[in-house]
Amino acid sequence: YRGLLGHKSVLTGTSLQNPWHQVHKQTLRWVEASKAAGKPWVVANDEQNPAGQGVPPDPGYQGFDGWGTDPEFGKYNLHHIRKYTLWGNLMAGGAGVEYYFGYGLPENDLIAEDYRSRDKSWEYCGYAIHFFHENKIPFWQMRNRNELVGNTDASNTRFCLGKENEVYVIYLLEGGSTDIDLSEASGTFAVKWYNPREGGNLHNGSVKQIRAGGKVSVGNPPEDAEEDWVVLLSK
Repeated sequence: YRGLLGHKSVLTGTSLQNPWHQVHKQTLRWVEASKAAGKPWVVANDEQNPAGQGVPPDPGYQGFDGWGTDPEFGKYNLHHIRKYTLWGNLMAGGAGVEYYFGYGLPENDLIAEDYRSRDKSWEYCGYAIHFFHENKIPFWQMRNRNELVGNTDASNTRFCLGKENEVYVIYLLEGGSTDIDLSEASGTFAVKWYNPREGGNLHNGSVKQIRAGGKVSVGNPPEDAEEDWVVLLSK
């Protein structure tokens, strides 16, 4: 893609094909590279590898157990896709996902007629859209800020998207908590939690407000501390 970056190119975006667990890092790479070249791209993700597997059907669909097999990562399912692929793209400043069904699983890319085979994965996409729209989050004005949560190598641990001194979104792939460096900000931020597995309203966690000016903890989620959670910091 390097030769296609910048104002001399007619391209305005791309949709990346890569392993499902590398979506965040690869999306971030081209979001930042295109911006640095002076013409920011819209960066989506599709055809999630491995090629024969893609996004697995829901557990129980036509008796399927819900698991795909990745030679590098091992077994994975719709929860991994939600965390690493869907939220991985969005939290890198990406445009979203187009799901690929592989060619070796039930209702695959070659024969698919029943999109309900991935019904739960579509629901997770809807919950993500609901979060950004219903809470009036200005995602188009935000950029990836992983460094604020100590994730300088864009590893699949915790992601941050932010608009300086206004709003920050943190995604915790495996739950728990994190600190965020608000040295660049001022004032007080409300702390709310969103369940990306079930959607719905925002919830209070163990900390309801934090004061900017340094590194602070966002506290703990309201329940299911080992599951993935979204944290919203806003004024």
